[in-house]
Amino acid sequence: MKIAIEGCAHGELENIYETIQLLEEKESIKIDLLICCGDFQSSRNEGDLLCMAVPPKYAKICSFYKYYTGEKKAPILTIFIGGNHESSNYLQELPYGGWVAPNIYYMGCAGVVNVGGVRIGGLSGIYKSRDYTKGHFEKAPYDENTKRSVYHIRNLEIFRLKQLSGPLDIFLSHDWPNGIYKFGNISQLLKRKPFFKDDVESGQLGNKPIEELLYQLKPSYWFSAHLHCKFAALVTHDDTSITKFLALDKCLPKRKFLQIVDVPHDTESKIEVNYDLEWLTILFLTNHLLCVKNINTYMPGPGGNERYNFTPSEENKQQVLARFNNELRVPNNFEKSAPAYDVNSPKKSTEVKQPKATLNPQTVLLCETLAIDDPICLVSEIDGTNLNLSVDRSVTSSFIDDTLDSSNPKLMCSSTPVKRFSSLSLPEPKLDTSDFESDAKDNTEEELETCSQSSGDNAPVASSTKKDVASNESPLPKKFKRRNAELYNVTIKE
Repeated sequence: MKIAIEGCAHGELENIYETIQLLEEKESIKIDLLICCGDFQSSRNEGDLLCMAVPPKYAKICSFYKYYTGEKKAPILTIFIGGNHESSNYLQELPYGGWVAPNIYYMGCAGVVNVGGVRIGGLSGIYKSRDYTKGHFEKAPYDENTKRSVYHIRNLEIFRLKQLSGPLDIFLSHDWPNGIYKFGNISQLLKRKPFFKDDVESGQLGNKPIEELLYQLKPSYWFSAHLHCKFAALVTHDDTSITKFLALDKCLPKRKFLQIVDVPHDTESKIEVNYDLEWLTILFLTNHLLCVKNINTYMPGPGGNERYNFTPSEENKQQVLARFNNELRVPNNFEKSAPAYDVNSPKKSTEVKQPKATLNPQTVLLCETLAIDDPICLVSEIDGTNLNLSVDRSVTSSFIDDTLDSSNPKLMCSSTPVKRFSSLSLPEPKLDTSDFESDAKDNTEEELETCSQSSGDNAPVASSTKKDVASNESPLPKKFKRRNAELYNVTIKE
């Protein structure tokens, strides 16, 4: 299977698809799948732009809305994870993944899918220690703090991903794993990005929690973006297996933002998105750990009295498979959940407000089928907002076997939320005070970059688009914000 890997998309879908078309014509190949590593910017309208944490000059509608409305259709199957420049209100509708437009699939806060026999895992967002142990408490409309905390990764998603047992072919993260620079050409990286030097020397470049995932999951490939440069590395694990790491740039002219890789796949399987049974079962088994409060919560671990191993048994997986009537194909049940941008009647800035939280029929159906909670529903219950949405089950009846559910009380789907996991009362963790810098500085990332690119990489990449994309980079001093602090270790006993 030929897969196109994109770094940061930044809303430039038309340019990305056109670049792929040029590559297909030039190389006489056919790309089967496009994977985007964050900052996708699925903005449907002007209101979505207000939910995106970017400086005003970057708050542009771009071209996604054309694919959302059906004016254009994605020419190849596209899947993506979220970054730190997203229309977070829209992505919050799909916490477990779903279609944001026809043929364009979001993987959720974290997720695992199977495409043509290739098992792909992903984690959305970036790391910020002060929010890492918080619940998913955010809800649109956002204030300036929650507009940023909403895209910070949580320990729940890391905990869930650590339950995976089967091998992964590909893993996606927006941020880099901490320390990955040790396994590649560090001198070339620092030549290209000299302002990384302080963080490299202090061991702070990259994301500490996903470094743990790298060494535990050991995927064949790991793709990232975020730092806006191309960087390759080879990680050899204790069992001699190898992870091929590649980070890519953002979609701009003369930047190395796209790479084609050829991944072995099941030639008998269709190139379509399928749920991963083990991942669905993990979601089901860990639903009680979901917290939606702005408080510190800690995942269970060794030394406590609570179960901490949720790697599914075969019996667990068969129970979940029965819920889906033995059909794991993700239904093509996309439907618009908000008005689209009208190019002929754009709204004035004074007329635009942040939209309120909305339920998405895809998430409602998945949660009812799997008997798990939608975080937005739980947050709304806390603040007294009533969000109701019925699902037309006739459209996707093949994915629900009501007879089976009613005949087995253990498999009953209930609309009543599961009793929530109560947080332990623990002292605030001790963190590096530098980690409490304003998240607003995340948004100056584009201004703090250099446009210089080294041409010393060996693998062929696309480094320009068919249409030039305007670059608004500012000549501010090159400086790189320290993003990470060492995680603290806490042993919990109940």
